[in-house]
Amino acid sequence: MATLIAPDHPSPVADAEVLRKACQGWGTDEKAIISIMGHRNAVQRKLIREAYEELYQEDLLKRLESELSGDFEKAVYRWILDPVDRDSVLVNVAIKQSDYLAIIEISCIRSPEELLAVKRAYQSRYKHSLEEDLAAHTTGDLRKLLVALMSIYRYNGDEINARLASSEADILHKFIEEKAFNDEEIIRIVTTRSKAQVMATLNRYKDEHGTSVTKNLMDDSASQYLAALRTAIRCINDPQKYYEKVLRNAINKPGTDEDALTRVIVTTAEKDLKEIKELYYKRNSVSLDHSVTKETSGDYKAFLLTLLGKED
Repeated sequence: MATLIAPDHPSPVADAEVLRKACQGWGTDEKAIISIMGHRNAVQRKLIREAYEELYQEDLLKRLESELSGDFEKAVYRWILDPVDRDSVLVNVAIKQSDYLAIIEISCIRSPEELLAVKRAYQSRYKHSLEEDLAAHTTGDLRKLLVALMSIYRYNGDEINARLASSEADILHKFIEEKAFNDEEIIRIVTTRSKAQVMATLNRYKDEHGTSVTKNLMDDSASQYLAALRTAIRCINDPQKYYEKVLRNAINKPGTDEDALTRVIVTTAEKDLKEIKELYYKRNSVSLDHSVTKETSGDYKAFLLTLLGKED
């Protein structure tokens, strides 16, 4: 369930007027911006942007970029974007920074239709295909895996083939035993099967061999390819558990990883952040709200807490 608290029928014109006022005069009224944008869903945010542009002949995003700064500005910018456009920006940043977590998250957690929409948005924004840019910035086995994840249109149904799951669990075990981690069969199974079928294969593997596939893929901790393969499997198998770990790592590392913290919160606040928060509490014996309060500050903290569902 979502953590976002949004009213049913706010006036986009009234919201645009409040935001305009917040950006005028000496200093910016960040609290007013948070009170509006932190309580509007994707459809409402789009309507506000349209109303703002019609009223003032100005792009609201560009205005807020000029008024805000730091992690707060980045979080607000990514939140305001349409979800598929946001994902296209996250992927582009990930490609440029050679940090592939967002690419794997989006390719493995989004539905086939959502992923297709992201690729269209990417092409419209950057005038290149996503796969083209990804291939240009990666090499070897990592390129094979990431391009395959982004290129596929998976079947999205819940049906599984138990016999196929058993045979492909055996295939995975064979190549993992031989340490042939980059074999095309492993990449094929992970990237082309439906999520339900991959999960059935992973469960069969664990039942047959007493341990998970990801634990048996820990051979080389320095391998970018193996790290990406493990991440893809975790994203397919249990996205909420995966996101909880990303949040935990972002908060617990020396110096908070604000990029990862922002990414998870803004991309899940309208989806399943409530369940992720519950997992976080079970795993850490402290609420995510408390951790965010402790590790962030100022308007950035206030905005994240608003998206987490904390009442004003």
